[in-house]
Amino acid sequence: MPTAARLVAAILLAILGWILSDLVRPLMPEGTDFGWFNYVNAGVGLFVGWIVMGRRAGRGFVNGLNNGLTGTAVLFIYCIGIHSAFEMFRLAMRNRYDGAMEALTAIFLIASEFGLMIATPAVILTAVAGAVIIGPVVDMAAERWH
Repeated sequence: MPTAARLVAAILLAILGWILSDLVRPLMPEGTDFGWFNYVNAGVGLFVGWIVMGRRAGRGFVNGLNNGLTGTAVLFIYCIGIHSAFEMFRLAMRNRYDGAMEALTAIFLIASEFGLMIATPAVILTAVAGAVIIGPVVDMAAERWH
């Protein structure tokens, strides 16, 4: 059911996803073709904000903080997973893997490499600050427009 809290969560998490995407770009190897990188991450932010955060909104300030941190963590996990799967598919089209199981396990190896690349203080602090702001704002939206 559409609510104001779901809409606010989706929009704010999409904005956070876009900002974090801009912070991650310089951390990736030179010559990386980003294509739809920011748009995919913003779309994941819309989805996570609507489904994960919007459903849990309106339960108080502390739960709002937890909701923001959870939503941001889920955003990271989904985005890293999606981009790792894209990278695996790109490598699979160049016949880098001997079988399907090797390709599937490569997703986790690529995800761990991406996770280590982006684990910088700037990205982590921006994500935490965004989560601490977004969570209570979504909670206030749920209380105000209930």
